[in-house]
Amino acid sequence: MKTRLVVTGTDTGIGKTIFSAALTDALDGCYWKPVQSGLDEETDSETVGRLGRLPSDRILPEAYRLATPASPHLSARIDGVTLRPEGLLPPAVDRPLVIEGAGGLLVPLTERTVFADVFALWQIPVVLCARTGLGTINHTLLSLEALRRRAIPILGVAFIGDAQEDSEAIISRLGAVRRLGRLPRLEALTPDRLRQAFAENFNIADFREVPA
Repeated sequence: MKTRLVVTGTDTGIGKTIFSAALTDALDGCYWKPVQSGLDEETDSETVGRLGRLPSDRILPEAYRLATPASPHLSARIDGVTLRPEGLLPPAVDRPLVIEGAGGLLVPLTERTVFADVFALWQIPVVLCARTGLGTINHTLLSLEALRRRAIPILGVAFIGDAQEDSEAIISRLGAVRRLGRLPRLEALTPDRLRQAFAENFNIADFREVPA
């Protein structure tokens, strides 16, 4: 079976979509964003397609596209859409599949369900994206606890931002988790530069032979 990975984050706006673009490109895979909230600006699928230089047939259509830029449970309520978590099933593809969640693990999908609950049902290994700035130790360790409480398999942590060796090391030690690498801040965020940065800072073999 082809590699399948879930990319999630410790918070929103930390760069997991950029990381997802780089990972999907490196795996020569497909990308799926199950729920997109906010359509006025470039969507995450469009960003991944652009930065990962992916053809349109490898950007899989979202299960739900919500116009209001908010937490999915609120966006759906405002838009008059009923989200059905039990219907969110990863699509079958003949390439590696990268699935990106929305915001952090405990972002509400409905009034009773958070994204981590859906990930627990899937049992697909998770890459946890964590920024390297102040507060990341607490946020990352709490996120790891939330994953383990639900018995969700964890591939490792991908850091994003400027180097903070002590923070990265203590998260790995206290969280008993693999450090997959760190995607540095890129002044010129272009497809070529992103591909180069990923290749220089991550070992793609860590992502390829992952049991699905």
